[in-house]
Amino acid sequence: MAVDEALLLSFDPVDSPPLLRLYGWRPPALSLGRFQDAAGVLDLDRCRAVGVPIIRRISGGGVIFHADELTYSIVCSQRHLPPASSIKESFRHLTAFLLVFYGKLGMDPRYAVDLRHGRRLGERTPFCFAGRESYDILIDGKKIGGNAQRRLKEVIFQHGSIPLRNRAEEGAGFMKERPHGIREQTITLAEADIEKDEAEFNFLLAESFREGMGVTLQEDRLSGRETDAAGKLREKYRDDRWNLFGEI
Repeated sequence: MAVDEALLLSFDPVDSPPLLRLYGWRPPALSLGRFQDAAGVLDLDRCRAVGVPIIRRISGGGVIFHADELTYSIVCSQRHLPPASSIKESFRHLTAFLLVFYGKLGMDPRYAVDLRHGRRLGERTPFCFAGRESYDILIDGKKIGGNAQRRLKEVIFQHGSIPLRNRAEEGAGFMKERPHGIREQTITLAEADIEKDEAEFNFLLAESFREGMGVTLQEDRLSGRETDAAGKLREKYRDDRWNLFGEI
């Protein structure tokens, strides 16, 4: 999370090219949305007893249990999106590569807004995988992963999860109010009988981003500025004042 925020803060909306970052979580952890009340939504005693780390994202949305997943983050500026794109439209544009990715794996991904399923979209839920936004991606009517944004002036940051195995029910067990039927409402790559190693998935994600966004990718490392910023931010993400209370 420190690196994600460093990439956002170091991004120049005029000169910086858009970037894609791929990473994972070890050990598994819970992340809170930027404005969530940790004590209000999480069973903190259970979290402490199990020893699961709790961290707060810079993006909004509900709690996510990060385990057995691939995670991506994108940083770009408004000029990299189609003209007059609204926030909602930007989700369609910036998640388009995920439709390509799931399609390459033989799946049939659809946006929730494009399906007639009778469920209300946009209803806020404390646990990310229990809710559905317009541009959440569904496979056979079940939600796969989640995506969230943060914006600073002309800079857009988005990150999201691609679940390898279904740990949603385990994650829901850390909530104060556990959503019912969460396992039946979600799907993962393993449940679709798709098994590859992490390097293969990352290659396919990068290729899908290149094709879906119509860009040329160049592998790169963190700049000195980004590395310095991430180093300073790591203290923030180790501090309960931020992670539990949202105080900077």
